[in-house]
Amino acid sequence: MECNQAIICGEAIRIGVLRYTPAGVPVINFVVRHTSRQMEANITRQINCELPTVAIGATAKTISEMRNGNNIKVTGFLNRKSHTNQQLVLHVDSITQI
Repeated sequence: MECNQAIICGEAIRIGVLRYTPAGVPVINFVVRHTSRQMEANITRQINCELPTVAIGATAKTISEMRNGNNIKVTGFLNRKSHTNQQLVLHVDSITQI
């Protein structure tokens, strides 16, 4: 199965420090705080969540120049944090300020 894409809008919070892999590729971790109202079973629900996120390459440099609180739209895919940690992390393919 190849379908794994997520799109979320929210506020960039807890932007980490830009670091580099041993191969020299930039990497940065940050969190997206999302708040909205969604319909589920004909009932409006208030949605509040924080999503751990990682960006690699040019996207990481873009995020490193942002400030906490910037409103963004992020597109990417979900993967576990590591081989031993099953927590989901959004890996960013693209980011735009909104």
